[in-house]
Amino acid sequence: MANEIWTIKRCLEWTKEYLAERGEEHPRLSAEWLLCAATGLARIDLYMRMDETLNAAQLETMHAAVVRRAKGEPLQYITGSTQFRMIDVACAPGVLIPRPETEMLVEEVLNYLDAEVLSPEAAARQRVELPWNDEVEQARKAEAALADERATAERRAANLTAADEAALGSDVLGSRAYAEELADREAEEAAAQAAEAEAAEPELDEYGIAIEGADQETVSAQDAAAPAPAEPRTARVLEVGCGTGCISLSLAWERRGHVTCTATDIESRAIDLATKNRDTLGLTADEVAFSLTNLVSSIPREEWGTFDVLVSNPPYIPTDVMRSLPHEVKDFEPDLALEGGADGLDIFRRLLNAAPYMLRAGGLFACELYEGALDAAAELCRQAGLSDVRIVHDLTDRPRIVRAIVTEPKQRQ
Repeated sequence: MANEIWTIKRCLEWTKEYLAERGEEHPRLSAEWLLCAATGLARIDLYMRMDETLNAAQLETMHAAVVRRAKGEPLQYITGSTQFRMIDVACAPGVLIPRPETEMLVEEVLNYLDAEVLSPEAAARQRVELPWNDEVEQARKAEAALADERATAERRAANLTAADEAALGSDVLGSRAYAEELADREAEEAAAQAAEAEAAEPELDEYGIAIEGADQETVSAQDAAAPAPAEPRTARVLEVGCGTGCISLSLAWERRGHVTCTATDIESRAIDLATKNRDTLGLTADEVAFSLTNLVSSIPREEWGTFDVLVSNPPYIPTDVMRSLPHEVKDFEPDLALEGGADGLDIFRRLLNAAPYMLRAGGLFACELYEGALDAAAELCRQAGLSDVRIVHDLTDRPRIVRAIVTEPKQRQ
């Protein structure tokens, strides 16, 4: 194989056919992922460089990857990474692979923080183009088209005569009206700025000399009358069972400077991988702190009751369901991160018990769970005294997330 000439095109087609014969559900996509990992190219670059020849090292890497994939090993473990919301995260055997459903869990937390904790300035952000949200790109294109249409209308309105307008009809008349409205608005803004500048001029005496202290007195009076702006505070998030760190890292990355996270996991490989992902992103331990511990055991007593959010994607697959999981999941991903007991709620119950001690009044408790367990989980939240209990559905319209508010925090004696 190494002595033959293998172009990117030939390797892509051969890999696609080989994986399809072995039951791969999306053979071409898998072939693209593996080729990208072997060559270091982006998917679009593969198609721009189809005639390029793979070198011996790339062929060897590709061969080993195809063998692993044919045995059912997840692509994320083979390529070593996956995309999660706005970030890339490293993946490795022994640590659960992030899912699109968990991106929605992050979104629920961000929505809560924006509305209940952070200032409007801190919450302002660019649109997040999530892999599962094609509507974002469509909206962006629609906005660009609208901007082009308005710019064209303004040019037409500025240059066309009344006769032109009469000949072309009401669309041009509407364009001129829009341009005139825009011009009026700009004139009003210019007048307002001139008025402000005039008001800022110093008071003069009869000789035209500025009276000292007049401006200072005016400014002091304004300062005394205006309330001091509220200081935006930093939101504090506690994540239990961090895995790759994708939840905490996304929260800290998308609200950098406004959110800090404390994240725990019982698996040392998870803590090592999450720390690696944090360092790759350039985040600090002050922004996201990882701790090897059982649930919340490592949280200092003085930090109890100080968190705004307790979020988790805990092990939640019921024991009976574990037997029917796909080969790719059951035989390669860690049982410790998957199995949640008879009803899938073993760890959830422990988290629910901890939430009133970890969260401040009004804090959010949010968990991703097995679709058949959400109603029971919501009822457990109500029985525990939590309020505003809601069930959130995933992208396939299956119940996936339970979220609730702690209204009465507790303190252990």
